[in-house]
Amino acid sequence: MSEIKIPIYDPRPEIAALRGEIDAAIKRVVDSGRFILGPEVEAFEREVAAYLGVKHAVGLNSGTDALVIGLRALGIGPGDEVITTPFTFFATAEAISLVGATPVFVDIDPRTFNIDPALIPAAISERTRAIVPVHLYGQAAEMDPILKIAREHGLKVLEDTAQAFGGEYKGKKLGTLGDAGAFSFFPTKNLGGFGDGGLLATNSDEVAETARMLRAHGARRKYENELLGYNSRLDALQAAVLRVKLRHLDEFNQSRRRVAQKYGIELKDLGWINLPYQAPDSYHVFHQYTVRVSGMERDSLRHCLAERGIGTMVYYPVPLHRLPVYSRPGVSFPRAEEASGSVLSLPMGPFVSPRVVEAVVSALREIGT
Repeated sequence: MSEIKIPIYDPRPEIAALRGEIDAAIKRVVDSGRFILGPEVEAFEREVAAYLGVKHAVGLNSGTDALVIGLRALGIGPGDEVITTPFTFFATAEAISLVGATPVFVDIDPRTFNIDPALIPAAISERTRAIVPVHLYGQAAEMDPILKIAREHGLKVLEDTAQAFGGEYKGKKLGTLGDAGAFSFFPTKNLGGFGDGGLLATNSDEVAETARMLRAHGARRKYENELLGYNSRLDALQAAVLRVKLRHLDEFNQSRRRVAQKYGIELKDLGWINLPYQAPDSYHVFHQYTVRVSGMERDSLRHCLAERGIGTMVYYPVPLHRLPVYSRPGVSFPRAEEASGSVLSLPMGPFVSPRVVEAVVSALREIGT
């Protein structure tokens, strides 16, 4: 196998561009001696809340914890059912299970890869308490019908916004349309830290207060524990790095959109590649640039690209209902299953140059001839 010369994502150019600001932010934290929560995290929470346009932003240990704590803060627990998509990262459903609830899967819209709102009503039972839509690859789920269904049935909505920081639906920031939004700051995300990190955004005072308790062992004040919680506090060093990156997020997301536009122009005549659909109501921030491969075996294509030094990824090769932990006889979601066998994510990031796009496209043309 050849050395990968064009990775699926390379954080180093972004770090290099922001190195002076990042070094100064890290020095500020080191000099302060305050490494967990504290003024740096509080400042980051204020800045994120202002950016998103919400009352509260609660810094957490990871995107997974944001989902778990978000569900608990919304009152979801044992015996409840939560509707979500089977075509997402495992943590979405795992969080539902970890709070004692049961994930109920609904198939996807084959254009956007997000949950199909038209299929949600049939999945609602007397035990359904919430919907967790995922804004996959950086594109908004169709939120208006989802929210309408939730209102009609008295359901909570927790947006999984791990891949879509800065994305929008009808001019509103993703993660702010439902009762709460869960975000991840895993290093590869559009807003990525130098390790794990997460955040819960909400306009509810009660949800925010509960989330802050849950992240600190269920206590409002130290040694006065009221709930069984978690150790899920955001580190000050991560907050400092994220504060720097947040200032550049819109610029970098727009750069991702330019990379996507370049791919679209260069790939439009390749009939065996289906380009990403961009919903008119969505400001797609292209966490991933994901195409469908038709007329060719997807995994063979990946291998051929790797031989030419080009990295790709499959998000996701196994839909959740086919994983051993969730597999049930006779259960099928054909759209998610088809997607898992055909999607391929190409190199993407705010510093992917036109020459890199041209190199990827050239390799695809060569393989396809």
